[in-house]
Amino acid sequence: MSGLLATFAHTLETTLPVFAMVFIGIGLRRIGWIDQNFVGTASALVFKATLPTLVFLSIIRADLTTAFNIKLLLFYLAATLASFGAVWFWAIRRVTKDDRGVYVQGAFRGNCGIVGLALAANLYGDYGLSAGGILLGLVIISYNVLSVVVLLAYQPGKSMSFSNTVKDVVRNPLIIAVVIAIPFAAWEVTLPQWVMTSGNYFASLTLPLALLCIGATVSLKAIRTDSGPALGASVWKMVSLPALCTLAAWLAGFEGRELGLMFLFFASPTAAASFVMVKALGGNDRMAANIIALTTLLASVTVTVGVFILQSTGLA
Repeated sequence: MSGLLATFAHTLETTLPVFAMVFIGIGLRRIGWIDQNFVGTASALVFKATLPTLVFLSIIRADLTTAFNIKLLLFYLAATLASFGAVWFWAIRRVTKDDRGVYVQGAFRGNCGIVGLALAANLYGDYGLSAGGILLGLVIISYNVLSVVVLLAYQPGKSMSFSNTVKDVVRNPLIIAVVIAIPFAAWEVTLPQWVMTSGNYFASLTLPLALLCIGATVSLKAIRTDSGPALGASVWKMVSLPALCTLAAWLAGFEGRELGLMFLFFASPTAAASFVMVKALGGNDRMAANIIALTTLLASVTVTVGVFILQSTGLA
């Protein structure tokens, strides 16, 4: 019993700091200390500068023979495609046609770049950041392409240029950071110590700022007034898919920190970028916002429980 309590305490030490920052963001927004202008500016800074810096530094410090795991990358891609297909099949039978694209995107597209990476860093340190950063490159490409496919399938009156989508992915600061960092790590290029120290100062802004912004964008009022099928998509995202995909990964032979890293990415709440894409295509943006809010709140429980189960059973 004491062993389980110690494991649970360690689990809380991993997950509570991340979700505490989210709830602090909710509180600061409610009392008016931060507003949408702050969120917009801070989010842009994180996306364009501090997060790419964090990913770059974590990869160049990594041992690529450990961090670059092709088997893990291929399995995660296969699990993503299977999840996408399963949710879409379910949505065809259970969700009204106009809302299917929003439902499917909300149910499979996780916020791996912030929440997943923050949890991986807390649980696995440099390995979590480096291996997570490389996995993030695959996540960005696959999530964006699949989101465009399913949203356009149910928004026939709208169009999104495939070439523009490819350009957006290629110009994504996180993708660029991963591509530049891998040769640095492979050739063991050493940067001056002052550059590394300054970079670490700058990169350390990433997770607190990003998590505060996530909290500040959660609308509790929207959840109370109109949840609808958003709850179903949220259960898929936070319970069904993480459990099924992690079980499949274990059956495929993954264990330890590889299994734990994939679980944290599978179990990340719905990405805020999903709302932006729905808004651009004229979809049900209220439903998209509700899915983001619900999954963010659920994550504080489901991720904690999942990490506890994996650690108490010795699987991760």
